[in-house]
Amino acid sequence: MPNINEIANSAKENASKLGIKKFDIYGSTVDETSVQVDQGEPKQVKASNRSGVTVRVWNEENTMGVTSTTDVDPKGLELALKTAYEASFFGVKENVPDFSPEATVPIPNTHKEKAPQAPVAELINSLILAEKELLAAHQAIQGVPYNGLAQRDIDRFYLNSEGATRTESHSLASIFLYSKTEEEGKKPRSGSAFRIERSVNNLDINGCIKETAEKTISHLNYEKIKSGKYRVVFSPDAFLSLLGAFSNLFNAQSILDNQSLSNADDLGKQIASPLLSVYDDSLHPANVGAESFDGEGTPTRQVSLIENGVLKSFLHSAGTAKRMNTQPTGNASIGAKVSISPNFYHVFAATSPEQDLSLDTAENVILIDDLQALHAGVKSLQGSFSLPFDGWLVNKGVKTSIESATVAGDFLELLKSIVYVDKEAELTPGGVCPKIWVDQLSITGE
Repeated sequence: MPNINEIANSAKENASKLGIKKFDIYGSTVDETSVQVDQGEPKQVKASNRSGVTVRVWNEENTMGVTSTTDVDPKGLELALKTAYEASFFGVKENVPDFSPEATVPIPNTHKEKAPQAPVAELINSLILAEKELLAAHQAIQGVPYNGLAQRDIDRFYLNSEGATRTESHSLASIFLYSKTEEEGKKPRSGSAFRIERSVNNLDINGCIKETAEKTISHLNYEKIKSGKYRVVFSPDAFLSLLGAFSNLFNAQSILDNQSLSNADDLGKQIASPLLSVYDDSLHPANVGAESFDGEGTPTRQVSLIENGVLKSFLHSAGTAKRMNTQPTGNASIGAKVSISPNFYHVFAATSPEQDLSLDTAENVILIDDLQALHAGVKSLQGSFSLPFDGWLVNKGVKTSIESATVAGDFLELLKSIVYVDKEAELTPGGVCPKIWVDQLSITGE
């Protein structure tokens, strides 16, 4: 991809030639290598270089057209600008998207050094060794059907006709392992783990192997569970999965479209236990894929969503912020319609609880490790969920795997029923979060 200055100069020249006065361009390129293995042999090796730009053009009547292209040489940009200009005459007349008022606000230099890419042979060997170690961890582990080791370099930029130019680069590496057991007369059991870092060299592959093996082995001796109301402890991953499924709660666009559990007047209301605070914090030190600006060029930041159980703010694009008379938050991505999404959750204990709770002393609590079928079991506009899960019944530190069960409830009720937030947080793909303890949730066993 040409560098940002070349693209900016080329875009300005072509816009001037076409008589276009107002436009912006967001683009990214991802250079990725990933490998999978199966029984000690490479199963899949993929290398890709994906790049694309989204061009928005406003005409004299201030309606907007959008087009996307993978071609950013001068000819490709000219065609994209021309197409977007022609499309602008068919654009929406109400609430037309506009430049972010913060697109030209200076942000600290965020140009990170990219990590050197590891050779493909090294990726394959590392993953084959990981698979071998997992298979040797217990005789019941018969396969690692899902696995992957990937590395990627990402470059992003944003520019507009008012002089905004933003660019940043970073590298990511990740490993995922999912092992499965087979024992005569028993149901197959499984366990998985994930790690992410800036480079393959820094990846905690051994930690990922150990966690996958421990989880899988802990599910071997499973038992049925009686249906009823239980105190439930959500793992960080499980709680963030649920929070993500109901993220319309904080999404300003969903609120304006009447597709949310919140409305504009809910700010300042107590929606959760006073023990809970939730931030959206793209720049959190633990976020290895941190982005310093969004698709509209707005700088990302720490946004307090829930503070001591009180709903403090929503996530905004430039358009929703204007309509709700506030500031954009750096959570927008541009396209035919501007969409809003969280960047990186930071969940933590807001206050010290009256009593400390621990899995070592708790009696008959359910520890949910992984929620499944979120696409089918969540009614995001009603707030209800009914989801199968992997987990254990924990009694004074002794964990007994649950054969199969579902957890059901109302998400807003769940937030108010939180009785404890662990002090120690864990890093997951969606954010940083501790274990969350919730009273009286419905569990349906076999």
